[in-house]
Amino acid sequence: MKPGRVPKSCHGWLMTAVAPWGENSEDAYDQGLVELGLGDTRLIEAKGAMLPLNFEATPPRPLPMGSLVECHMATSYAYDGASACAGVAWASCVTPEGDECAIVATISTALDYEETSLLLRRNLQRRLATRDLEVVSFDVAVDEVTAGAGHYGVAMAALIMPNSLTLGGRQSTGPIRGGLTVPEEKQQKRVDVKAPAAPALRPGSRRGGSNNTDFSL
Repeated sequence: MKPGRVPKSCHGWLMTAVAPWGENSEDAYDQGLVELGLGDTRLIEAKGAMLPLNFEATPPRPLPMGSLVECHMATSYAYDGASACAGVAWASCVTPEGDECAIVATISTALDYEETSLLLRRNLQRRLATRDLEVVSFDVAVDEVTAGAGHYGVAMAALIMPNSLTLGGRQSTGPIRGGLTVPEEKQQKRVDVKAPAAPALRPGSRRGGSNNTDFSL
């Protein structure tokens, strides 16, 4: 094992939930969290495609009250009989250099279950192709909600990782992949061009001179 590598796994699982009877979108969202099993947790929603290198899919389990949980989540809202879908997927993969890793993809749509599932798989495939990764295994979870009459509904799909944050700085990282970075000599140089500032005016005063150009939209 390389120095700095941590054998402890980052556990995670996929969950979906729907809440069709919210008084408003915030109420529907809160009901959805309870249905996901996250109602008593402190939730941190993560962004980006990469998962911790030691990610391992496990069966869902109850979470203690007040626990700090990292989550990749898709949320889609509907109102008064309309429908919405949300989905999340993960994939275990390997780089051309042989390094193992895992990625995640999410999607929120107003389409039906089948179309949303197809789009989610395409999103996952694009993320694999963009990073030149070969998939080893994957899993997908999608759910659909139809909002109750006069109510807000929400479909939620989440990849829940309850111990990723407790690992803290002990999490292992992989190599810097040179093929995915832009060399410094090829980076576009930014040039800032600023217009001269207009003279300050007191409230109620008029601009002097004959130049009375108006730049307002």
